[in-house]
Amino acid sequence: MAFFDRLFAGLSKSRTQINEDLAEVFSRDEIDEDFYDDLEELLIMSDIGVTATENIIDGLRRDAKEKRIKSPNELGSLLCDKVREQMSTCSADYEFESRKSVVLVVGVNGVGKTTTVGKLASIYRQQGKKVTVAAADTFRAAALEQLKIWAVRSGAYIITGKDGQDPSSVVYDAVNSAKSRDTDILLIDTAGRLNNKKNLMEELAKMNRIIDREYPEACKETLIVLDGSTGQNAVNQARQFKEVTDVSGIVITKLDGTAKGGIAIAIQSELSIPVKFIGVGEGIDDLQKFDADDYVKALFYKEEHA
Repeated sequence: MAFFDRLFAGLSKSRTQINEDLAEVFSRDEIDEDFYDDLEELLIMSDIGVTATENIIDGLRRDAKEKRIKSPNELGSLLCDKVREQMSTCSADYEFESRKSVVLVVGVNGVGKTTTVGKLASIYRQQGKKVTVAAADTFRAAALEQLKIWAVRSGAYIITGKDGQDPSSVVYDAVNSAKSRDTDILLIDTAGRLNNKKNLMEELAKMNRIIDREYPEACKETLIVLDGSTGQNAVNQARQFKEVTDVSGIVITKLDGTAKGGIAIAIQSELSIPVKFIGVGEGIDDLQKFDADDYVKALFYKEEHA
């Protein structure tokens, strides 16, 4: 099954709910304040977020005025364009893939962080790149064992530490190993703790200092992994991590079967951080680059290939 087909199927709950509600709002006879208020509430309740919703409503108001649109149904045809405007990625967002790079992967436990590292390793290995993965989550034995399995499966080289070892020392070893082995991409799995923001900030800052000092020529990327099924909680997690480190991209996992598909729109609009990858299943091929056009189609279009 092609990835878009899996995405379309995965967002079916979100799409069904959104389309049912939209059909009711856009079937009205006139565009008035009640129409805009109800549409705003619908979008916010669909996890599209306050900032994105306000931007979408403002855009529809402008179009209605400038194009002299009187029918809600006619305005409804412009909704997808306004949603798409809230999401954007460009080739520069993936510059790290074409350079010697160090990719820090952050996020709380349980969001699929280690699996994401493994899948990214597999993707880049399939492209013929030399990949090293570093198990810098030294506080969770399961993460190490899981990453070892992914490394064997993908053919990536792995750097590990001992239980409870300083994660930054693992990063140090991994960076120097990546340099000596002429690695294209170094993927670093980090510990997923938010309960003590000060410790997290210090730990990530220390890792970044090591990377900057030992490998200044490398392109540095920080991806935060978020569980799409948690809705607005994912936005809050991203906001907290943004406070303690320079997050450059978002990976949203577990979108298959969720009724909170609007969250991909909310995160980008509220935090101005691009969603770079999305996941809709457990398989290696179920993690792909984010495509705004495909996402809008999967979230709003009733027919798969509309």
